[in-house]
Amino acid sequence: MLSIVFATGNPNKISEVSQLLEGKIEIRGLKDIGCDEVLPETSPTIAANASEKAWYVHNNYKVDCFSEDTGLEVDALNGEPGVYSARYAGPAHDDEANMSLLLANMKGEEDRKARFHTVISLIIDGKEHQFEGTVEGQIIHHKKGNQGFGYDPVFMPDGFNRTFAQMSAEEKSSISHRGQAVRKLVAFLKTKV
Repeated sequence: MLSIVFATGNPNKISEVSQLLEGKIEIRGLKDIGCDEVLPETSPTIAANASEKAWYVHNNYKVDCFSEDTGLEVDALNGEPGVYSARYAGPAHDDEANMSLLLANMKGEEDRKARFHTVISLIIDGKEHQFEGTVEGQIIHHKKGNQGFGYDPVFMPDGFNRTFAQMSAEEKSSISHRGQAVRKLVAFLKTKV
């Protein structure tokens, strides 16, 4: 069976991708290869960060792997927080602090348009392939819902009257940026088995 490393320490993300692959490909996490260091994210774009993390794992651990990077891009804030989404309010990756800062920066803004953008970089057989997903929506004025993570309580996707945090994991995944990119990755990986 083909085995590939997902460059993440998040078991929920590993489980999500494994289910989509229907047992045809083994997905391992960073812990499975003895990697416990923080992966580098020094690039100015989401695509470049995803690439940087994947190549780091590939070059240092000699495995086929993929990584993902996601950002929230808000039109009224000139695309912020973007590549800094996880560290918007500081290096602690604090979801509550990030949302509070975002809502403070959006105070008085009428243009609430935003999008989540995910890029997955896969390195297999020494070649890189990228898969993207984007979902358009709005930043609402107050948090709603308690599902999901990150900015989910303040992001309402277009065509819905609920935030990502008010949706089940299955419903969110069916329309989300990450779900789109993962389905493209899975379709590609299935051609390898």
